[in-house]
Amino acid sequence: MAERKTNSSNYQNQSFLESKCPLNELLFSMSRRWTTDILFCIEAGNNRFSGIREELTYITDHILSDRLKTLEKTGLITRQQFPGMPPKVIYSLTENGVELCGLLEKLCEFSSVIYDEKAVAV
Repeated sequence: MAERKTNSSNYQNQSFLESKCPLNELLFSMSRRWTTDILFCIEAGNNRFSGIREELTYITDHILSDRLKTLEKTGLITRQQFPGMPPKVIYSLTENGVELCGLLEKLCEFSSVIYDEKAVAV
């Protein structure tokens, strides 16, 4: 994946917002394509790379791998590797990941209400 340009105004603005409040960093991370869907897959028990890829039909292996690494680095999921041929890897939510999924589900419910009301009003 391409490195972010650190001399752009977009990068400087994002860095400023992230340093101002950790929520900005979380929102930026969660707004990346497929991130929340991957969390919900793991929460539902779909905890293998191939299973997540099958459920999220259009995701590429590269993007799935990148998002899983990011989620692991931020402490929202854990990766457990088992020896054998072929190697077996299981992903699971951490306590923070479980809590975040609960909050995201509430946001999904809230956004459904907002957008359903908006559709009726139009």
